[in-house]
Amino acid sequence: MSATSRPADALRADDQPSRPPLGKGARRAGGVAGWIDDRTGAAKGVGYLMKKVFPDHWSFMLGEIAMYSMIVCMLTGVFLTFWFDPTQGEVVYEGSYVPLQGVEMSRAYASTLDISFDVKGGLLIRQIHHWSALLFIVALSVHMLRVFFTGAFRKPREINWIIGCVLSLLALVEGFAGYSLPDDLLSGTGLRAAQGFILAIPVIGSYVSYALFGGGFPGEDIIPRLYSVHILLLPGLLIALFTAHIVLVAVQKHTQYPGPGRTNDNVVGFPVMPVYAAKAGGFFFIVFGGIALISSLVQINAVWVHGPYMPNATTAGAQPDWYMGFPDGALRLLPGWLEFTTFGYTWAWPVIIGALLVIPLFYGGMIAYPFIEAWVTGDKREHHLLDRPRNRPTRTALGVAALTLYGVLMFAASNDIMAIKFDLSINDITQLLRVLTFVGPVIAFWATKRICLSLQRHDREVVLHGRETGRIVRGPGGDFHEVHAPLDAYERWTYVQHDPAEPLQIEGDTDANGVPRKGGAKRKLRARLHGFFFDDEIRPVTPAELEAAHHEHDEHEAVEGAKEPAGIGSR
Repeated sequence: MSATSRPADALRADDQPSRPPLGKGARRAGGVAGWIDDRTGAAKGVGYLMKKVFPDHWSFMLGEIAMYSMIVCMLTGVFLTFWFDPTQGEVVYEGSYVPLQGVEMSRAYASTLDISFDVKGGLLIRQIHHWSALLFIVALSVHMLRVFFTGAFRKPREINWIIGCVLSLLALVEGFAGYSLPDDLLSGTGLRAAQGFILAIPVIGSYVSYALFGGGFPGEDIIPRLYSVHILLLPGLLIALFTAHIVLVAVQKHTQYPGPGRTNDNVVGFPVMPVYAAKAGGFFFIVFGGIALISSLVQINAVWVHGPYMPNATTAGAQPDWYMGFPDGALRLLPGWLEFTTFGYTWAWPVIIGALLVIPLFYGGMIAYPFIEAWVTGDKREHHLLDRPRNRPTRTALGVAALTLYGVLMFAASNDIMAIKFDLSINDITQLLRVLTFVGPVIAFWATKRICLSLQRHDREVVLHGRETGRIVRGPGGDFHEVHAPLDAYERWTYVQHDPAEPLQIEGDTDANGVPRKGGAKRKLRARLHGFFFDDEIRPVTPAELEAAHHEHDEHEAVEGAKEPAGIGSR
């Protein structure tokens, strides 16, 4: 027996280790991780993030699709920068595309053709870049709609809502900048329209245009400047805002849909490691593969069809990308009599309102809405459980009304195409869309709110009387009625968990000493808006109502069972 051993050690000689010893690779990785932690202290933060619990619901993937498509867009953009020449110097094209050989064009357009026809895989990368950019804007927009309709913008997530709105705005600018870089006839027409919008800025419009374009249109500076904005400034801002968004999501509790066991104080889901990380990693490749498949099969932005940009030419039926359609549609719908001249200055109000003010007003309203709703409702609580859209009918109706207005303006950007394709008068289409601009949102608001209130009434009926079973029973008097199956406690919770609106306490116009209070008009406005939000609200079923309904149901079943004649059963 050695000097260091003990007699009792023999009793554990056959014990199996609780876990297998670490392999050489794991020990090496652990050593590297320890080395990094000794110098950065990152282990605590990384451990917190790895244990962070995220709820599991398909709608949360919308934000992931936006993030993954942005990553794909940036990776493919790096590839394209190796061959794209962002200058407007004139060259004669001698590349592989025969129809344009010998044509004078800018270096930007020639390099775009070279990427498409002479660089191996270049056309596929161009298509992936374009499709991923469109998917990024689509996914980001739908993600924000989910946040709005479920009330995920409420305290403490107002900052994240603002970040999302700014991300959406920057995505529009980034898309327009990238769309303009090839310098083909279609993108050049868009730049020409943008220059006209800039000229409409009162007093300083011509100076701003001269500074941006480096002189008269088209100049030789706008493409290099847009290129710098497109690959450096805006991507940097997007990455910074996305990082801030993810950090805030990690610091705050993640929102979750209501259900049994889910409260404002917990999160029911899976930790980042290993479950969520594995699912997120796999989902990234699914998104990447889907974009690659679409890009391989569906052509987009075939710049060689349009030819190089020439200031004295334009494309027939030129349309902006869908995400820039609503300001262009507003411009087309505004009447020409709004333009007038005073003191030698032309006030082009159709352009000023449609092209310059619609976007700031649209995003300004989005940013302000969480604070307006909080002020109207007086709700200062933290919210980590999401709303069912039907339980907030006014908010849902306002969102659908805004979407309807957006849709009308977007379709108005194609009024000329609709007139050609359907052989209709463009003037009649424009007049109809002008009417729908004002009438459409009102009808959408009314219809949506009615639908939400009807769904709430249906929820009350289901909670109080159970689900329809399809089982028809004949009573002793020959009458027939359907047997309803009551909900279990877990299923019922989703229908009754939301809080009803509390009555708004408005102070009187005078205090206890009879002195008039300030802000009387503001208090009255708040009271009216509160009534607009909640006057016709349908409150959830209370425990007392549920008990009374069950008691009545049990009595009815007992009476029917006692009176039912023998031989009469379900049919």
